[in-house]
Amino acid sequence: MNEFIPGQRWISNTESELGLGMVLEAEYNRVTVLFLATGDRRVYARDNAPLTRVRFAEGDTVESVEYVKISVQQVDEHAGLLTYIGVDEDGGLQQIDEMELNHHIQFNKPQDRLFTGQFDPTSWYLLRYETWRRQQRHQQSAVKGLQGARAALIPHQLYIAHQAANRAAPRIMLADEVGLGKTIEAGLIIQHRLINGLSERVLILVPESLMYQWLVEMLRRFNLRFSLFDETRCMSFNDDGNPFQNEQLILCSQQFFADFPDRQPQALAAGWDMVVVDEAHHLEWSETAPSVEYRFVEQLAQAVPGLVLLTATPEQLGKESHFARLRLLDPDRFYSFAQYLQDEKQFEPVAQLANRLISGEPLNEAEQVELGELLKHDNAEAWLKQVNDSNVGAREELIKLLLDHHGTGRILFRNSRHTVKGFPDRERHGYPILGEDTAELADSPYLFWLIDTLKTLGDEKALLICRRADTVIQLEQILRHHVGHTAAVFHEGMSIVERDRAAAFFADEDSRAQVLLCSEIGSEGRNFQFVRHLFLFDLPENPDLLQQRIGRLDRIGQKHVIQIHIPYVVGSPREVLFRWYDEGLDAFRHNVSAASQVAKALSGPLSAALASRERAAVDALIEETRQLNARLEAELQKGRDLLLELNSCRPEPARQLVEAIHASESDGSLWPYLEDIFDCYGVDVEYHSKACHILRPSENLRISHFPMLQDDGLTVTVARDIALAREDMLFLTAEHPMVLAAMDLVLSSETGNAAVSVVRHAQLKAGQFLLELLFVLECSAPAELQIGRFLPHTPIRVLIDQNKMDLTASVSHDSLIETGDKFEKAQISQFLNSQRQHIQEMIKVAEQAAGGKAQQLIGEATNRMVAALTGEIKRMVRLKKVNPAIKDAEIEQLKEMTMLSHESIQDAQLRLDAVRFVITA
Repeated sequence: MNEFIPGQRWISNTESELGLGMVLEAEYNRVTVLFLATGDRRVYARDNAPLTRVRFAEGDTVESVEYVKISVQQVDEHAGLLTYIGVDEDGGLQQIDEMELNHHIQFNKPQDRLFTGQFDPTSWYLLRYETWRRQQRHQQSAVKGLQGARAALIPHQLYIAHQAANRAAPRIMLADEVGLGKTIEAGLIIQHRLINGLSERVLILVPESLMYQWLVEMLRRFNLRFSLFDETRCMSFNDDGNPFQNEQLILCSQQFFADFPDRQPQALAAGWDMVVVDEAHHLEWSETAPSVEYRFVEQLAQAVPGLVLLTATPEQLGKESHFARLRLLDPDRFYSFAQYLQDEKQFEPVAQLANRLISGEPLNEAEQVELGELLKHDNAEAWLKQVNDSNVGAREELIKLLLDHHGTGRILFRNSRHTVKGFPDRERHGYPILGEDTAELADSPYLFWLIDTLKTLGDEKALLICRRADTVIQLEQILRHHVGHTAAVFHEGMSIVERDRAAAFFADEDSRAQVLLCSEIGSEGRNFQFVRHLFLFDLPENPDLLQQRIGRLDRIGQKHVIQIHIPYVVGSPREVLFRWYDEGLDAFRHNVSAASQVAKALSGPLSAALASRERAAVDALIEETRQLNARLEAELQKGRDLLLELNSCRPEPARQLVEAIHASESDGSLWPYLEDIFDCYGVDVEYHSKACHILRPSENLRISHFPMLQDDGLTVTVARDIALAREDMLFLTAEHPMVLAAMDLVLSSETGNAAVSVVRHAQLKAGQFLLELLFVLECSAPAELQIGRFLPHTPIRVLIDQNKMDLTASVSHDSLIETGDKFEKAQISQFLNSQRQHIQEMIKVAEQAAGGKAQQLIGEATNRMVAALTGEIKRMVRLKKVNPAIKDAEIEQLKEMTMLSHESIQDAQLRLDAVRFVITA
């Protein structure tokens, strides 16, 4: 039984946050303790009170209620009460009775918790150690910031995001062809910079019609919670401050700032790290009369370090419009349209030479002379000899060299379907229907066609897209009530949650929903590539809209040939549209780059043909469409800049990014690690299906709220393929906010920082004790240095036996397996305190060993940093000689980063983070 005496100081093993407790009364069978720091009084059963006697030792530092600190030199005990005698900060001799100790003393150092008996389960200590190791690997990962998106691992998207996001201040234009994922690329860049701490405040400007699509995409795919701002939202902030400073991530329509120009100065003054502008080609510009919208974006561009423009391809824009976007990104370089045209002529030979090298064709004499002139700073004669000797490797290296000479290669990314492979084939099925094209859906020949066609598909699922939501609602009701057919619906009248549930119901292999009925909103941003049948219940007159519809299925990773089903009543306007798309543009079978230009040029004849439906007029329209499309496509192909496309996705680095993410996901370690966290904090885990689980807070939840866990639970998966099909589930990755917050929860608390284990080991004799100590080498630096690439917070493990011998190298952490033997906590605490001085000496030996390892790590990190950054500086200096896009400021910034990185690494500090007392059985 513990001996309790009034005035003694004890600490609660279960409520350490109460601080230092003082014994008020000690009766035969109970003890009363007052915790003065919080004012709480506790009454415990005397024989099993969860309390540990606080007894400091020589060398410890203690503080009185009057904030006098002394270094203890002697401990006296009289009538069960302790007196500490020691030297204060001025060197004077002081004594502090234990009753005078500061009530707020916290025992959160690992060794303090060990001596006061505040042991955690060994599983918590192992969890802490594994968390440090995972965090270290994540900090040094080449794909840090790219792993958390709910998106297929598409090489060109990852390559662009990696290239752009790692720049100090990305100012780029994303001009991929339709369907290649510019929105995903922008989301990846934003997510990468937020996770790496390179950006904190981001503003996205989009057309009003795309606001909710962007909001949902950022949340669903990237776990980024943007706030929608309009005039109502700005007015809701009653103070006179800047409303745009109330949120970090804000989404606005471009029209909002045109309608409310008074909000422009506030947005300009809000201090953004990065601005993203979608559909930037709609910002009208001329040298004499730029539009209001363009001028505002231009002011933003001058005020922010990072700018990302999403726009149509340069071929679609025209040269002047393309120049207008470039001058937003770099007004110093693109200051004159006439000069831009002149500069462009100088880069044409570079692109033409690259095209010859890419094709593998030999260079003629004139081309060799031209190449020699271009490479006069790069040992031209040696390059020409290797190329003439048909050295394939030399050609590839030479292409890379020419990329550095390219005019807009650093700020413009443009991929096309010609270079990005992996798209599926398409087959179109036209269904001519005899009858009248009636407005009454119940009597419509299209309804009977739909019912018959669904029957022919058997159990296969199909996606149906039509123009209007009311058509979707009527179709679902008719199919359900009159045919007994189950369908899922998806339209703009539903909430985001309802749409998610409908899509999940349709995606579920066991559901009875054979068809998902969508209004036009179903063609925006959603991924239904697990389906291969697409029903076009009506046809849009805009070819871009048609491509968006087909794009729900026509995606990289689609494993089936897409079957496109188009019904039309013979003699109706829909037949004219069908023939125009099919025979004129071949738009059902292929993506047509020139379709928008053709539609714009022939809008009059198309409208006339739809109105008259005369066969001769339709045939003439189709022939004119075919010829114009062929001519425009030929011009686009002729104008293709293969060098620019190659720069937008270098295959080998892109492949390495994909493989690195695959490797991190396929090792299977994430879910077992998360289960350990859930077990530690009291989160219940229930099996749902393969790679899917249901999480719920248990009655024993250790904290008031586990990150992102709802009271009614949530369903999660760690499988990317399942997450792409089941958007109603959380996709947990190493970079999901729940995972990152849970890791912070472990490392920022005392969880597992002191433990006692009983182990068996072949190399260790029974009956001895050891200390396993976990030190952390911490390097603090500004986020923009990304110092974690070279020296992340690094765990250093040291194992010391009772003879003060270092066994770290001979006995690994993973080989210390617990026996499961129980031990008496009170006896262990008593033993630890009896060996306190000896254990402190063991810790000092460990500190020396860890210090040596830390210096080695600091040296290695310095070498890695110097090699990486000086190599980049040399490359930029060489590039500046041939490419005016390289700024002196970029080079100076790299030099400054090198100096600051060196200072930060040298200032790294070692800290004892956790300790485990190990007893051998």
